[in-house]
Amino acid sequence: MSDGQLFDIFVVGGGINGCGIARDAVGRGYSVALAEMNDFASGTSSGATKLIHGGLRYLEHYEFRLVREALMEREVLWAMAPHIIWPMRFVLPFHKGGIRPAWLIRLGLFLYDHLGGRKLLPATRTLNIRRDPAGKPLKPLFTRAFEYSDGWVDDARLVVLNARDAADKGATILSRHRVIGARREDGIWVIEVEDRASRARKTFKAKMLVNAAGPWVDQVLSGAMGRNQAHNVRLVQGSHIVVKKKFDDPRAYFFQNPDNRIIFAIPYETDFTLIGTTDRDYKGDPKDVAISDEETDYLCACASEYFAEPITRDDIVWTYSAVRPLFNDGASKAQEATRDYVLKIDQPEGGAPLLNVFGGKLTTYRRLGEHALEKIGESIGIKGAPWTGGSHLPGGEFAATGYESEVGRLKGAFPFLSERHAKRLVRCYGTLAHTMLGSARSENELGQHFGGTLYQAEVDWLIAREWATTAEDILWRRTKQGLFLSREEAKGLEDYMDTARAA
Repeated sequence: MSDGQLFDIFVVGGGINGCGIARDAVGRGYSVALAEMNDFASGTSSGATKLIHGGLRYLEHYEFRLVREALMEREVLWAMAPHIIWPMRFVLPFHKGGIRPAWLIRLGLFLYDHLGGRKLLPATRTLNIRRDPAGKPLKPLFTRAFEYSDGWVDDARLVVLNARDAADKGATILSRHRVIGARREDGIWVIEVEDRASRARKTFKAKMLVNAAGPWVDQVLSGAMGRNQAHNVRLVQGSHIVVKKKFDDPRAYFFQNPDNRIIFAIPYETDFTLIGTTDRDYKGDPKDVAISDEETDYLCACASEYFAEPITRDDIVWTYSAVRPLFNDGASKAQEATRDYVLKIDQPEGGAPLLNVFGGKLTTYRRLGEHALEKIGESIGIKGAPWTGGSHLPGGEFAATGYESEVGRLKGAFPFLSERHAKRLVRCYGTLAHTMLGSARSENELGQHFGGTLYQAEVDWLIAREWATTAEDILWRRTKQGLFLSREEAKGLEDYMDTARAA
C-alpha cells in the first residue's frame, strides 16, 4: 500500500454499515479502503439487542417499508451466515387490561407473518401459558401469550466477518486508524489517516468518500472535513443487562411496559439471560456511554413485572451500553425516532462525491449496502451487479438448518472437544473452525488455556485473521468468553497478547 494510492471508494467507519458497504463494493470490482478508529464493532454495532428482526413495534409508528424490508432480510441473512445467525421464537405474554389489546397484537402479528415472504420461519401461534412451559418463570397473572418468529445474531462477529470477507476480496481494511483530515482536491478526495498505535500517518486518495461513522458521522463532517457543526443524527442510548439465567426455555420473551416501551429477555451464551433495551436521548460523547443507575433500575423493574422471581442488581454479571445514531426526523420521543436509514450524496459541482450514511439497523445492513452501491454507481460509474443476497460470510458455507450437523462434523474431526466447546466454535467460526484447529489431536495441542473454552490456537487465529489486538477485543467482541473468565484469567490473556504484540 503506497502513500497516496488512489482508490475508487474510501469508507470511514468499521461498524456494520461501513464493513457491509466495503464488502459489497469490493465484490463488484471497486477498489476499496476502509479505516476504523477503534476495533471493529466497538461502538453501536456490538451494543445492540442482537436481533435479526422485522421490528414488531415499528408497525405502531407506520414504518411499513422498513418492517417489510427487515422481515424479508431475516431468512436471507440466516442463509448467509447460519453459524452466527439463527431463528428464535419469542413469547409475548398479555393479560386483560394490558397495554395493548389482544386484537391489536394479533393484527400486528398477522402483518408480521405475511409482509416479508417468510418461508422457513414458523408462523405465529397462541399459547395457553398455564400449560405451556413458557409460563413457568412468569407471574400467574399471565395466562395467554402469542409466540412468533424472529432471529438472533452475534452482532460483533457479523461486523468482523464482513470486514474479513472484504479484505479477502482485496479491500484494504485498517482497524485503529483514525481519519484526521479529508479534503477535495482536483476532483478527488485526499484523506489523511493516523495509526493510533504508532502515530504514523498515511495519505489516501479516493474518487468517492463514504461517511459511515455511526454516532460520529456528524463529527466527521464537522471535524475531519472542516464543516460547520452538523446535526443530522439523533443519538439515542440503549443499555442492556446480562443476568444469571432466569429460565431454561430456549424461547425469548417480549415484555410490554406501562410507558409503552418494550424490553426483551433472551437466552444468552448458554448460562445467562440478556435483558434490554432502554431508549433515551444521549447528549455526551459516544465513547463515554455507559449504563446509568436509572436505566439499571428500569430494566430490573420492568423484567420483575413479568418474572415470578424478581430481577435484582445482585443478578447482574455484565452490562453494556451503546449509542444509536438515528436519523434526526424530529420525533418527540427517543423510542419514536425512525430506525430507517437515510443515504445522502454531497457533491458540489466538479467536486468529488461524498455519501453520508445516517441511521440503519443490523437487520437491514445488507440492503443498506445495496442502496449505497446504487448511489456510488450513479456518482462514479457502475461496476458489477448486486451479489450479496446469495452469498455466504466466511464460515457460513452450510445449510441454514445445518448447525447441529456442523457441530457433529467438528466433533467427529476433533473428538477431544467437549460438546460445549464444539458448539461455541461452530457458532463463532462455522466451517472455518476446522481450519483454526488445524492438526490438533488433543486439548494440550491447542496451546495455553486462558479459561472458559478459550485456548491459544483460537487467540492466535483472532490476532492473525480478525484484527484482535487487545484482550477486550477477544473477550467481549470476538468470543464473549469474558463472561466465563476470572479477572486473573483475563489478565493472563492480556499478558499473552502484550508479549505477542512486542514480538
